[in-house]
Amino acid sequence: MSAKRTPKAPGKSHRKGLSMIDLMKMFPDDEAAERFFVKSRWPKGVRCVRCKSANIQERPSRKPQPYRCRDCRKDFSVKTDSLMHNSPLGYRVWAIAIYLMTTNIKGVSSMRLHRELGITQKSAWHLAHRIRENFEDSEQMRGPVEVDESYFGGREKNKHSSKRLREGRGAVGKTPVVGAKDRQSNRVNAMAVPFVDKKFALAFVRYVAEQKAIVYTDDASIYRDLPNHESVKHSVGEYVRDQAHTNGIESFWAMMKRGYYGTYHRLSPKHLNRYVQEFVGRHNIRDLDTIAQMQMIAQNLDQKRLPYEELTA
Repeated sequence: MSAKRTPKAPGKSHRKGLSMIDLMKMFPDDEAAERFFVKSRWPKGVRCVRCKSANIQERPSRKPQPYRCRDCRKDFSVKTDSLMHNSPLGYRVWAIAIYLMTTNIKGVSSMRLHRELGITQKSAWHLAHRIRENFEDSEQMRGPVEVDESYFGGREKNKHSSKRLREGRGAVGKTPVVGAKDRQSNRVNAMAVPFVDKKFALAFVRYVAEQKAIVYTDDASIYRDLPNHESVKHSVGEYVRDQAHTNGIESFWAMMKRGYYGTYHRLSPKHLNRYVQEFVGRHNIRDLDTIAQMQMIAQNLDQKRLPYEELTA
């Protein structure tokens, strides 16, 4: 008699998650969280942030800069010259925020971070944008590649009459986001842009896909001049023809719009691309264990800066 098969769990059941209880055990205080960031940023040992020397003197009692380079005499901490630079928030707050933003596939609002972390909404908003700076992808796709565009913004009919644009098209007043999904690797790349035309569509495909990659799109006129190209005619109700379809990239738009309507409610054109990169980055690392996702983001904090003044300028 054959053994019964164990039913396969839905979603990413193969990856190892991290419960909130396990998270609290892992980061019981700032010291434990600081060790996590140090190991993530310098897996081979602490290096000077200025000259990259390994000749480092550790001074545990000299907080907030417990390291000193014996070569260039630079005092520094794991926050120095990173997206945590000059942040008054504790390491534990940063670690929990990274956990929340990697495990919530539809995103986390600044109001929720404000309540969960016990910090002001202003600090939570700045913290979230700095974490989003780590979500980026520039790896070229081998293909087949699905390319499509979507539009984000409020509906004209919901705006005050004095602010409505009356051109009569569904995308009026919205910001275009163009994206591509590699069927082979399941990776996504996308960006918010001021407009999309034939010239930009060709440049975008050349940027994200290898030269010989097959490209699938809908029948929008901006894609007609693409090389190695097949399209499906959405305008006449055709959505799949053999291997030609854009269902993969459209599923990504669906996830992002659920986050838009259900979590963020409004995404300003000024910051939209940062939110796009958040959803792209979270999608591209979703096969990793949760702790591996957190370590990757913590490592990517290095050598980046995003002051509050730059966000609000």
